[in-house]
Amino acid sequence: MKNILYIHAGAELYGADIVLLNLIKGIDKEKYKPYVILPCDGPLVEKMKQNNINVEVVSYPILRRQYFNIKGIFKYITEYIKYSKILVNKVEEYNIDILHVNTIAVLEGVYVKRKTKVKLIWHIHEILEKPKIIAKILSKIVAKSADKVIVVSNAVKKHLETMAKFKREIKVIYNGVDNEIFNSDNDVSYLKEEFKIPENSKIIGMIGRINAWKGQKDFIDATNKLLKKYTDLYAILVGGVFEGQEWRKKELEEYIAKQENSDRIIISDFREDTKNIHNLFDIFVLPSIDPDPLPTVVLESMATGKPIVAYEHGGVCEMVKEDFNGFFATPRDIEDLSNKIEKMLLTDYKKMGQNSYMRQKELFSLQSYIKNFEQIYDKS
Repeated sequence: MKNILYIHAGAELYGADIVLLNLIKGIDKEKYKPYVILPCDGPLVEKMKQNNINVEVVSYPILRRQYFNIKGIFKYITEYIKYSKILVNKVEEYNIDILHVNTIAVLEGVYVKRKTKVKLIWHIHEILEKPKIIAKILSKIVAKSADKVIVVSNAVKKHLETMAKFKREIKVIYNGVDNEIFNSDNDVSYLKEEFKIPENSKIIGMIGRINAWKGQKDFIDATNKLLKKYTDLYAILVGGVFEGQEWRKKELEEYIAKQENSDRIIISDFREDTKNIHNLFDIFVLPSIDPDPLPTVVLESMATGKPIVAYEHGGVCEMVKEDFNGFFATPRDIEDLSNKIEKMLLTDYKKMGQNSYMRQKELFSLQSYIKNFEQIYDKS
């Protein structure tokens, strides 16, 4: 049996969090014994416990923009050394064979590998473009330190290869979603009642953390003129914020309130019933203004049988086939995004939703995702 330690960048239940949870739940427990250490408490910790997964919290620092100043750098280095030593002790205590680092923002794996010589698998979910110097440094650290580099899409692979020279092959493993959880049978009746949406309305939606690049404002602007034209149309945004960035949600709510049809633009904080939210939507929109590596929310929506409209960059270009299960708009072109959403409304979007489901089952199943990682573990 191989003992595997997983370290991650947070404890919420967004894309990379859910992907990690599904992997650990799904691997063969007769071959692998998972241990999980997270940097903070949160719903992911509770989910791990509910699934009888060994999980604990160690407050190691995650590389974020808040550290990109003199005071921040000093604080990061101090905490990095302090908590990395704790992780080294955990690796020795649990007799760990493989260290699985989930996301590029978790650098503690480098220290742990140097001190323990444990095998380091680095699973990259991000396309980090700015600041460019930081992106290059992080990519070079990954290239030098990792025994295996796994990425979620070819878009991530190509980006990394422009940032650093990798001696070992970067392997692409597509994320998968659980069709037992995300499907078109999920209940939506209570949601229509909660949001006060009439029974025969059409609903355009997006799900994503509110930040500088997920494109919530683009979504509002793109759907706003459609709300004027189609009186049975509703737009829904679901997503929370990082702690300390509550101002982003308040600012977005104030922007919505200024819109002519603000009564048909619904904003909701992060929810744990996203499987039902996906099924509430008729059309899913991904308006990320920067390339999204392989957005799990799109896979969840495809599994639920929904068509996709997205800006044409990042991993979504590998998930959506134009005119088959979705339409693409020119990145940051709000007018084009609006036109593509309207085009979807006027086409047979239910048929395209069925195509989404078939494509997800073929290319992005949870079973193949887990099997591919087990093959990596076996060779490590």
